[in-house]
Amino acid sequence: QVQLVESGGGLVQPGGSLRLSCAASGSIFGIIAMGWYRQAPGNERELVATIPSGDVTNYANSVKGRFTISRDNAKSTLYLQMTSLKPEDTAVYYCRVRATTRDYWGQGTQVTVSL
Repeated sequence: QVQLVESGGGLVQPGGSLRLSCAASGSIFGIIAMGWYRQAPGNERELVATIPSGDVTNYANSVKGRFTISRDNAKSTLYLQMTSLKPEDTAVYYCRVRATTRDYWGQGTQVTVSL
């Protein structure tokens, strides 16, 4: 059973940085895309950034220029480097792997941006 495990969340002051990691416990075949999503209290889950197979990346307008998605295939790990964090970035962040047979989701990691 493949599992995705996120880490790296925490409390950070506005303007600070965090790097989230998402490690896959097993091999996933037929990957279409990998991405990060977030959900703030009272809001729907929203896309933050995706990286399809290849080097193309996509970002939500709200994080462009501040967040960077990347992956290390050798380590089966997805990353999200977050800089210039704002209070409105506060949410639970989830990683997602879309494969030909199913979607995989992590359990989420809390990011709180506050003084």
